[in-house]
Order: sequence, then C-alpha cells, then structure tokens
Amino acid sequence: MTEPLALASRRGRWVVAATVLGSSMALLDGTVVNIALPHIGEDLNSGVAGLQWTLSGYTLALASLILLGGALGDRWGRRRVFVWGTVWFAVASLLCGIAPDVTFLVIARILQGVGAALLTPGSLAIISASLREEDRGAAIGLWSGLGGVAGAIGPLFGGWLVEVAGWRSVFLLNIPLAIVVVWAAVRHVPESRDPHPPEHLDVVGSACAVVGLGALTYGLIEVNPIVGLVGVLALCLFVVVERRSPSALVPPSLFRSRMFVAANLVTLAVYAALGGVFFLLVLQLQLVAGYSPVAAGVATVPITLALLLLSSRAGSYAQTHGPRLPMTVG
Repeated sequence: MTEPLALASRRGRWVVAATVLGSSMALLDGTVVNIALPHIGEDLNSGVAGLQWTLSGYTLALASLILLGGALGDRWGRRRVFVWGTVWFAVASLLCGIAPDVTFLVIARILQGVGAALLTPGSLAIISASLREEDRGAAIGLWSGLGGVAGAIGPLFGGWLVEVAGWRSVFLLNIPLAIVVVWAAVRHVPESRDPHPPEHLDVVGSACAVVGLGALTYGLIEVNPIVGLVGVLALCLFVVVERRSPSALVPPSLFRSRMFVAANLVTLAVYAALGGVFFLLVLQLQLVAGYSPVAAGVATVPITLALLLLSSRAGSYAQTHGPRLPMTVG
C-alpha cells in the first residue's frame, strides 16, 4: 500500500482535480440538460413524456446502481472503477450527442447514468483513501465546494452552449473532459480498495432495485398501472432480499434509527419537489415566457447559489445543534 499523499503535493492536488472534474461531469449532466430540454423536444419532435424520460432515465440508472458502483470500487479497485465509469460515461455522452430520435437519446441517457454510478462514489472514496488523514477534511471541503461552483455555473454555461452550438454540444463536451479525467487518474491517482470487502456482491438486491425503480417510474410517467404494480412488487422483494442478505446494499439495521428514517423521508420530499420544479420551470420559462436558454439558465442561478452558500452553514449548525430545526424550517 502506498503512503498517503499530502494535499499540498503536486500529486495530491491532481487527485483532488481528477475527482472533482469527474464527479462534476456527472453532476452537470443531471442539471444542464434541463436547459436544453425545449430544444431537444423541438429537434427530435418529442412530447413531455419523452423529455421526462430524458431526465429520469439518467437519474434512475444513477440512483439504482450507485451503491453497487461503490461496492465494485471497494472490491476491484477504486481508481480502476472510476476510470471505467469515466470512459463509459464519455461513450454514452457521444451516443447522446448523435441521437437521431428521443428513444435513442433516452437509452443513451440510461447508459450515461450507469457510467455516473461507477465514477461518482469512487471520487470521494479516492480522496479519503489517497490523502493524509490531516488533509482529508480540507480535501473533502475542496471537493464539495468546487462541485458546488460547477453546479452554480452549470445552468448558465449550459444555456450559453445551447444557444451557440446547439443542444448536442452539451453532451459532446463531456468527451474532452473525460479524456483529461482519465489521464489524470491513470497518471496521478494511487489505486486503493477495501482490505476486507463483503464476500459476495448483492447482485439480486441491485437487480430488484433497478427493476422496482424503473418499473414504478415508467408506470407513473406512462400512466400504466400494471407496470407500476410490477415496480411496487419488485421494491417489496428488494426489502425481503436486503433483510436476508449477508452483504446487503442497504443494511436493514440502518432503519432502526428514527433520525435516519426521518432524514431520508424529508430528503425524498424535498428532492421530489426540487426535481419537479427544475423540470417544469425551464419548460415554462422557455416555451411559455419566451426566455432564451441563457436567460433561463440565469433565472435558475439564484436557487443554486442559495444552496451553495447556505448548505455548509446549515450543516455546521446541524452538527452543533442538531438537524431538527434546519430540516423543519427548510
């Protein structure tokens, strides 16, 4: 095992740069695409359902597989899985950029989500495993802060890019970024893995989660009760599998904590609302109010800036005084 790196060292800075750039790619493709939706719909002759799947396909794949991606990194090497995920993400981005119709685009977006699920959990784990203990807090702060900056400028930059070069450029831009990430990771990031990983991967649990979330979302978007019921049954089976699995992706013991359950329920409600707002707001601004893509991007910046400026302060308050008050007010 290699010696932990100092953040001030050249290699340590490259570790942070590679992980920030990699995770920012995945973050931006979850937000910047919103600005391009009206142009995608017009160019590919897609209705609202197709545009919903353009967003939801990516998010579903990412959410369903991110735990498995982290487990693979712990077992097979975090740098290796991070690089695999980045390459996968770049190839899927190319497919998005050349999509001839919305069905092709949705499939490519799902593949993008798979790549994001491989690279995202590894980015933070690489920082924790590669840097000295005394530098980890600062490095994680840099990772979080720079990721927040990317999220803040993403809608504005995305709007400008759509106006100047078209919606396809939003996806094709990922390719040179991915090349830089792969180069930096291969050259500067040390390999690391969990010395005591679970004996088996929870493949059955992962499959149940993917089928359950995918079918339930499809049933809601397409108003198909039968497929929605399949999703509910698959999620119920997921609970059964996790209760019996010795290497569960989501250990049932977590839910013995009332705070954990409450925090996740609040998070579900908040992000369900935020997701709906961002999806509908950019459509309303561009299709109804007549905003340009850049103007629509500027209109969403205050929300992102508020998140960027207040999240760390709310986190510090919660660490000192408890999370109940800020979560309730929020």
